[in-house]
Amino acid sequence: MADRDPVPLPAEVRAKLAELELELSEGDITQKGYEKKRSKLIGAYFPQTQGMDPAMGQERRTPVTPSSSSRYNRRRSSGSRDERYRSDVHTEAVQAALAKHKERKMAVPMPSKRRSLVVQTSMDAYTPPDTSSGSDGEGQGEGDEEVGGDGEEEDGGGTPSSREGSIVMEHWISRAIQGTSSTTTTSSTASSSSSSTRSGGSGAAGGRLADVLAQHVHISAQHHLRHHHHHRHKTENHSAPPDVTSYTNNTSNTSATDGIQVERAPGPGSAALRQTPKYGNAELMETGDGVPVSSRVSAKIQQLVNTLKRPKRPPLREFFVDDFEELLEVQQPDPNLPKAEGAQMVTMCGEQLGVVTNWPPSLEAALQRWGTISPKAPCLTIMDTNGKPLYVLTYGKLWSRSVKVAYNLLHKLGTKQEPLVRPGDRVALVFPNNDPGAFMTAFYGCLLAEVVPVPIEVPLTRKDAGSQQIGFLLGSCGVTVALTSDACHKGLPKSPTGEIPQFKGWPKVLWFVTESKHLSKPPRDWFPQIKDANQDTAYIEYKTCKDGGVLGVTVTRVAMLTHCQALTQSCSYTEAETIVNVLDFKKDVGLWHAILTSVMNMMHVISIPYALMKVNPLSWIQKVCQYKARVACVKSRDMHWALVAHRDQRDVNLSSLRMLVVADGSNPWSISSCDAFLNVFQTKGLKPEVICPCASSTEALTVAIRRPLEEGSTPPNRGVLSMQGLSHGVIRVDSEEKLSVLTLQDVGSVMPGGMMCVVKLEGVPQLCKTDEIGEVCVCTVATGSSYYGLAGMTKNTFEVFPVSNNGTPVSECPFTRTGLLGFIGPAGLIFVAGKMDGLMVVGGRRHNADDIVATALAVEPMKFVYRGRIAVFSITVLHDERIVVVAEQRPDSTEEDSFQWMSRVLQAIDSIHQVGVYCLALVPSNTLPKTPLGGIHLSETKQLFLEGALHPCNVLMCPHTCVTNLPKPRQKQPEIGPASVMVGNLVSGKRIAQASGRDLGQIEDNDQARKFLFLSEVLQWRAQSTPEHVLYTLLNSRGTIASSLTCVQLHKRAEKIAAVLAERGHLQDGDHVALVYPPGMDLIAAFYGCLYAGCVPITVRPPHPQNISTTLPTVKMIVEVSRSVCVMTSQVISKLLRSKEASAAVDVRTWPPVIDTDDLPKKKPPLLYKPSDPDTLAYLDFSVSTTGMLAGVKMSHTATSAFCRSIKLQCELYPSREVAICLDPYCGLGFVLWCLCSVYSGHQSILIPPSELEANPALWLSAVSQYKVRDTFCSYSVMELCTKGLGLQTDSLKARGLDLSRVRTCVVVAEERPRIALTQSFSKLFKDLGLHPRAVSTSFGCRVNLAICLQGTSGPDPTTVFVDMRALRHDRVRLVERGSPHSLPLMESGKILPGVRIIIANPETKGPMGESHLGEIWVHSSHNASGYFTVYGDEMLQSDHFSSRLSFGDTQTVWARTGYLGFLRRTELTDASGERHDALYVVGALEEAMELRGMRYHPIDIETSVIRTHKSITECAVFTWTNLLVVVVELDGSEQEALDLVPLVTNVVLEEHYLIVGVVVVVDIGVIPINSRGEKQRMHLRDGFLADQLDPIYVAYNM
Repeated sequence: MADRDPVPLPAEVRAKLAELELELSEGDITQKGYEKKRSKLIGAYFPQTQGMDPAMGQERRTPVTPSSSSRYNRRRSSGSRDERYRSDVHTEAVQAALAKHKERKMAVPMPSKRRSLVVQTSMDAYTPPDTSSGSDGEGQGEGDEEVGGDGEEEDGGGTPSSREGSIVMEHWISRAIQGTSSTTTTSSTASSSSSSTRSGGSGAAGGRLADVLAQHVHISAQHHLRHHHHHRHKTENHSAPPDVTSYTNNTSNTSATDGIQVERAPGPGSAALRQTPKYGNAELMETGDGVPVSSRVSAKIQQLVNTLKRPKRPPLREFFVDDFEELLEVQQPDPNLPKAEGAQMVTMCGEQLGVVTNWPPSLEAALQRWGTISPKAPCLTIMDTNGKPLYVLTYGKLWSRSVKVAYNLLHKLGTKQEPLVRPGDRVALVFPNNDPGAFMTAFYGCLLAEVVPVPIEVPLTRKDAGSQQIGFLLGSCGVTVALTSDACHKGLPKSPTGEIPQFKGWPKVLWFVTESKHLSKPPRDWFPQIKDANQDTAYIEYKTCKDGGVLGVTVTRVAMLTHCQALTQSCSYTEAETIVNVLDFKKDVGLWHAILTSVMNMMHVISIPYALMKVNPLSWIQKVCQYKARVACVKSRDMHWALVAHRDQRDVNLSSLRMLVVADGSNPWSISSCDAFLNVFQTKGLKPEVICPCASSTEALTVAIRRPLEEGSTPPNRGVLSMQGLSHGVIRVDSEEKLSVLTLQDVGSVMPGGMMCVVKLEGVPQLCKTDEIGEVCVCTVATGSSYYGLAGMTKNTFEVFPVSNNGTPVSECPFTRTGLLGFIGPAGLIFVAGKMDGLMVVGGRRHNADDIVATALAVEPMKFVYRGRIAVFSITVLHDERIVVVAEQRPDSTEEDSFQWMSRVLQAIDSIHQVGVYCLALVPSNTLPKTPLGGIHLSETKQLFLEGALHPCNVLMCPHTCVTNLPKPRQKQPEIGPASVMVGNLVSGKRIAQASGRDLGQIEDNDQARKFLFLSEVLQWRAQSTPEHVLYTLLNSRGTIASSLTCVQLHKRAEKIAAVLAERGHLQDGDHVALVYPPGMDLIAAFYGCLYAGCVPITVRPPHPQNISTTLPTVKMIVEVSRSVCVMTSQVISKLLRSKEASAAVDVRTWPPVIDTDDLPKKKPPLLYKPSDPDTLAYLDFSVSTTGMLAGVKMSHTATSAFCRSIKLQCELYPSREVAICLDPYCGLGFVLWCLCSVYSGHQSILIPPSELEANPALWLSAVSQYKVRDTFCSYSVMELCTKGLGLQTDSLKARGLDLSRVRTCVVVAEERPRIALTQSFSKLFKDLGLHPRAVSTSFGCRVNLAICLQGTSGPDPTTVFVDMRALRHDRVRLVERGSPHSLPLMESGKILPGVRIIIANPETKGPMGESHLGEIWVHSSHNASGYFTVYGDEMLQSDHFSSRLSFGDTQTVWARTGYLGFLRRTELTDASGERHDALYVVGALEEAMELRGMRYHPIDIETSVIRTHKSITECAVFTWTNLLVVVVELDGSEQEALDLVPLVTNVVLEEHYLIVGVVVVVDIGVIPINSRGEKQRMHLRDGFLADQLDPIYVAYNM
């Protein structure tokens, strides 16, 4: 920094500036405090500098956060991977990369969050600097003490200096608008999650700020800006304004329409804020297809679309589409990729392991020797948390106590005949990190007793992260005894009886306390047998794998001894040297140096407990000075902490150190800590050659360690490698592109007595070339020998025989894989570039988790991520690994900070590693599972992420940028045209897909009603011949009869209504009358009254009194579209239609005359109307389709009678029958069954309004049981209500005598693909009540024909087939076995009704299709509707839907097109006539299907996948908007779970459907609208979403 300044600064000022820089990078002072102090320091040299000089602004990366008044405390955790990774080189690289990106910003739409999910609202974040008092010390979590007190404090809220105090609010808000900082912002807007009223100008400041922001979004010139008033019924405003940031690609020449330009707010003082913002107005935007859509949501989606339009990755390659399989794109190797070009490497040998004459024959022998020769010599000094020596363990004490432990282990556990522990048995060592003395005694006691110790961590709770896996290890090792210390034993969780409970996954163990006072003295004559080191197992060290499993690595006695000898030789250890150890002494480097090698050489170990390091990070340096220690064993984190706290120390002297062992020196990021440490402490006597990084692994023990160099020799060279090269596995010294490099330090040469080579990662262990990265393998006595109890894995790891190019083994001795990635550099120096466990292979390129962590941390090291706690792992989605980054964010960061940080991390990783991050999740601080030493438990984190139990507070998914191996979009093949060979009934070799029900003409039955052409005549005939026969019985919610109608009663009431119509309504023949009644008798009587009067009835569902605003407009629309001249209704509803609430929803003055029919006059009509022509209209059937279209169809008298006759024959209905109907009586088959069939067939209908089931879910089934009904009809919503509402009550219903054994048909009336999961669960649930599973079936109808299929009484049972979902997307049917991958069960939709013919036709070419081919279902029948009833007279549509002809084949027959895709399949079953039965399978509606990537998707398939992913998803609906797939899920759980669903939903849709989800919307239960048939109204949902009316909990925009 200083060298750029024009005036040279004195050295001490420079030093202070450097210190300030460090403080700032640590987060110890805020940016403002930094600027203030800096300007004070250099003020004298630059009088003109005010606050910040321009050069500085460019250089520093930290944005000026508005919340800078809150001081960031130093919070350091324990073993977090904290800042081992901080390298200044790297930080600069990341900043440079981000600066590059600043020109072409990514437009990342910010997710919308509901207020309750936003931790801190934006307005609070924007408090003007230093006007609120910031507290100096924040509360520390979890007893994490402050690390080293700061010397200087920044003045918190005390007295703001005049310059700061006078900051103008206006200037300040404009700064907020500019987006938190002038340097590198990504989001130019603040999320306006303010709870101010938005619908007038009365908004509070928060709303204003949001609106000011909204005003700064300018859509480019081609779009018209219109203002549209945005009503909100809620007072809260839950979603952010469009976060539209300018993103222009310098390379591509995008037109103005393509990029959305943002006008930045000019600086303070200009007229930026004087444009008066129009509050409450959302900008009107046009979508891609020119449809104006007003809303914030659509602006965000538009922005997303615009971002996604710019291709980020190379476009997918073209290749052929196999006939059936959708092939996934396979990354073809690029010829230009860097390849290894060096010669084949040779194995490197270490020096001879020198046999020194006085080396002991075994470690126990060494202990015995020192314990008897020099018992007073100190072996171990233990510190307490104040840094005072707690006690000193001498070699004499260690020897005598170990002997005591050995004796007690072998003789005092169990009985004399049955000792609990025999030599060779495994025992657990459970000792806390602050008691190395007890551990050491127990460890050597086990060695003396020839028992195998398994050191593990102390289990703190019953379900610690990872302790379950440790339990599995103990179980597999057959551990029955656990050794522990007194203090630790007291601290273990106890049950009320004082027992220590069994930990999760643990075997039953006996706890054995090793303190001397608890043990018996061994008899005088008992001595442990001291052998020379042999091949027996000495100890087992545990190792946690990438997947969270725990393995035990066995180390033999001879390996243990040889390893100690090799370390002694490498480190030139001598007797009585003093060594300071900060590492964990239970395993790894800490165990090898401070417990084993130290005893071999009679060294004195000063052990620094972890708790002391937390209180005083300098403690180890102080102990080195105090004890004049020659050696210290540390991790780079300990060096880093010492750096942070060193300024309190004046009298530090490190000249006594001859060796500073850096245990994680092989980690690529330790180099910066080493350098920084040397820089600071070189003045305190630290010699550069002292720093000795080492590389180690659990399997191979010490792999390499750099030896202390002779003084004054040249420091070793560094490797500066290209990340790009590394990702392809080759070593390239980077020259030109300085950004993405990895600087490595060597870890010395091969260990004495060992051999080393590097082998390829995949396949045969072949030697690498000299410029290739591979896995390091070593061959030496001093390695582990096996994974305990796992022979196969042992062979792969400990018995590897590397081969050269020609396939010959390099040596007869087996090598051990170290799990380290690296290469052997010049002069035989070893470089380690990462670990096998952290390797992620994405798209054929390798990335290291640690490297990615480092890049993420370099973006804003300690400002944002809580204590540097970041987890990086990969998950497999769609046949490739995808990178997931999870970070703990600081408790005081705002939504904007988080979002900004996330987008910058994505950019940085993209620039430096050239790899996309699939998911970036932020969790609240301290919530990630921890390892015993405080690091992140990676596999547990990954597990939580995949289970949806991580509960992040922010998620950003980038599937669009990462997933590049989707199948190629499908190009439609031209189908077989009319020229194809059509022989008889074959189309291109297949039977034509056609089928029909029984022929109505040939059925001879004594159907009396057939002689009448009109239903009104049938009713008159029944009123004369069987006047007292009951036709209808209506039940109330208690299950009692509310009312009933006999033939004559119905006839009389109908006459009165006809009279009223004639008198009051003055209606002519053929006038249309809307019947607005609740389900019941009035509706039926009014219907026949209309027929008697010659009017055309239209049944309309009445408005819902609690929800008038949404239901009344539909009523009004039907009344208007149907051209009704009057409305007949009940008194209650007629009042409702004219109420105050109604006038708010519709214009009540324009209702036609409303007649209420509650009290009818006693008059008869002069004459009953008899229609002249049976083809005239009988009634109109209006219904809202699932896509939200209102369609009315015309039903003639002929069709109505034919319909009733068809149903009568199919269901065998006679006057003696009773049928229970639980359906809505307003349209389709529901209306026909409710109002028409009983009059035609004479059977009694038991009517159950579905709304009554809300009060009494058992009503329908009780009625079926009570009236001994054989045939019943219901809707899916009724079935679902019963399944959910009665699921737990089947036993009590059975006890009340509910019996469903008489039911032979239970038909679900539907206009969709059968919901097989629901019908099956219904059948299973009520099987106990006698319901026959074969009784449950479905029907199928549509607008052109209200019932095509209906399971009758006779005929074969419905069949189910399994089809391949991938083939279905290509409009092909491919039958597969049940349970095969991608299989989809389809159930046939009932039997084809009498008089109905079906053919399957190609919807585009209108040619007939072959059997088992997917096409549109066309129907020809006497009860087809005769056309749409529309105001507009859309003739084209009419003729196409109702009178289509095939393009070839039978071109004479007139068919109606159902608009549904399906296929016919001839089954093995025979129907009543003895023919083979043709089954119709409905797949889905054409208008609902989504065309994505050239394939046809049915929403229900995607929804089914999504609902399965998480227990909290109760319902799901999907739709598309401008080619983006939007998934809406209803959350049944706490709002905290909302963000867990985003990755799960994205994963499952990618995995099962090869689609990328564009937007995930999480809403409350009941938000997805459902119609009376229980079908989802996806288009209504879409409109609600785009108009921002859903009040979502969370909206995630996937990038």
